Amino acid sequence: MGEGLGDRNRKILEAIIEEYIESAEPVGSRTVAKRHPLGLSPASVRNVMADLEEMGYINSPHTSAGRVPTDKGYRFYVDSLLQVRQLTSEEKQRLDSHQLQGRKIEEVLRDVGQSLSSISSYTGIVMAPRLETTVFRHIDFVPLSEGRILTVFVARSGLVQNKIIRPRDPLTPRDLEQMSQYLNQTLQGLSIQQVKEKILGELKAEKARYDQMLRRTLELSQDALGEELGGQVYIEGAARILDQPEFADVEKMKRLFNAFEQKNVLIELLDQSQQADGVQIFIGSDTEYSGIKGCSLVTSHYANRRGTLGALGVIGPSRMNYSAVIPIVDYTARLLSQVLDADGD
Repeated sequence: MGEGLGDRNRKILEAIIEEYIESAEPVGSRTVAKRHPLGLSPASVRNVMADLEEMGYINSPHTSAGRVPTDKGYRFYVDSLLQVRQLTSEEKQRLDSHQLQGRKIEEVLRDVGQSLSSISSYTGIVMAPRLETTVFRHIDFVPLSEGRILTVFVARSGLVQNKIIRPRDPLTPRDLEQMSQYLNQTLQGLSIQQVKEKILGELKAEKARYDQMLRRTLELSQDALGEELGGQVYIEGAARILDQPEFADVEKMKRLFNAFEQKNVLIELLDQSQQADGVQIFIGSDTEYSGIKGCSLVTSHYANRRGTLGALGVIGPSRMNYSAVIPIVDYTARLLSQVLDADGD
């Protein structure tokens, strides 16, 4: 992509995109010639714009003589033209000022999403660590009515997962207390993957066959941890996106809010961003997800010393201010990584 784009074409494409990001109005040749010191007449700019349109980097809305960038144009811009600015000291201070350490991870992740939203003026999204990536700290079994049991799992990172299960045999509060004591002593410091393997191994062992309480304990913990419980996505500042003129279109707005509600699209994109280093940028049509057509998602993963835990980012119109959003997402991911690494000690 970008073949045949000489220096002059690149500069004019960059000018069009930056004008459109700022104004949300189609950009005309006279505006480019007047506001950007390219040494070109409006007629020369107009000729270049015609070439750029033919190559698919910009197009003409029906109601205007000006041009707007296409997703292909935005992709070329973020890959080849964009100059990412530094965070201002005020932005750093606002991000640093949040007291993240020593709190439940759900509160921390919501707070991070709110920060991303308020500083970027778009919508912040944060994906919680998947249970599989966490380290066991503590499990409690709380008896409920009708024989049900609430399991409360706490990871070393502070992640808390609750799940209601129905045991295979009736259990007394004393049974449950003994079970949680055994598990908390035996599983301390293991990853959830190791916990599952250990439980499976012990269930197959001779001792479990002859020790009824041990077998029931292992079966109960297997039920509690038997499926993927993580991948929760926190979406903060969803209404901010409605401030953007693009979302005056009711159909577009409905489509986006449906994507927020379903969350599976966002989870898939955030999952993808965990596979790569640094900041990833998904632009509407790149993703094959119609729900976020007309939008871009800027993401990065966060991690501790054991590896990647989750991902976070900002979603906004494709006309978002990438130069400002990229460093906000990058810095926030690093900040959250530091906090979770410290908490994981």
